[in-house]
Amino acid sequence: MTPSRRTVLAAALGTAAAGVPGTAAATGPAVPPARAAAPAAWRLRWAPSARDVGLRAFETLEDDRAHSHPSAGPHISVDGDTYRFTMHTVDRDTSGDRQRQEVTGCRTGDSFLTWRRGQTWRITYRMFLPGSLRATTTFTHIMQMKQPGDGGSPIVVQSLRRVDGRQTIELKIFGGDVLVGRTDLEPLHDKWTDVDFRIKVGDGSSGSVRWVLGSGGTTVVDESRTGVDTFLADRVRPKWGIYRSLGDTSGSLRDTHLLLTALRGYQLA
Repeated sequence: MTPSRRTVLAAALGTAAAGVPGTAAATGPAVPPARAAAPAAWRLRWAPSARDVGLRAFETLEDDRAHSHPSAGPHISVDGDTYRFTMHTVDRDTSGDRQRQEVTGCRTGDSFLTWRRGQTWRITYRMFLPGSLRATTTFTHIMQMKQPGDGGSPIVVQSLRRVDGRQTIELKIFGGDVLVGRTDLEPLHDKWTDVDFRIKVGDGSSGSVRWVLGSGGTTVVDESRTGVDTFLADRVRPKWGIYRSLGDTSGSLRDTHLLLTALRGYQLA
């Protein structure tokens, strides 16, 4: 990576650029190393405890919107300090070719965070992916960034996707199908995975994202993309849960669930 690209990437994602070592002059003392940029100032804006605030941590709930399986509800629930999203193979969304159990937004009391163009936000959390939550040949999203409102396309998707028969987890910029990063899913099954997602909300080519996954104290993925479109209109809103197509051809659809805990939302000052 060239110094100019490194500097731009660091500024866009709130990371410090590496200092440049000094060189000795022919006459006089050596030039001291350049001082690294100060660490990004992330302001904590959202830190819900599932045990204390329950599902009021979110702006809206999309729990069995079509009332396809009310006897099994609720499909989105609280278990101690963990949020649980349960999906059955018989569940259906309002569009019958897919399934959805999702929450949206970041609620704080009687208001919610609004992610606007030009702002930079960071979300961290832990997720548990059981072996029954498998990658599919069609879409299975477990996190999305969207413009609020019905029928809009996603902006960013974190997905479980079959690639040449292999189960993977990936992050993509939806517009233009830009792959940010991808890694094998199976090593992450039946254990807690740390997620660190950062987004600069920008129109055209002024947006950027960074996606970090950690497991067992080891960084599994740390990938970034700059010069991408991360804004449609109004604002950006995160979503979590299970949203998947019924068109899978690999036989991967199972009764399953997803667990989330320790959700935190930060804004770059």
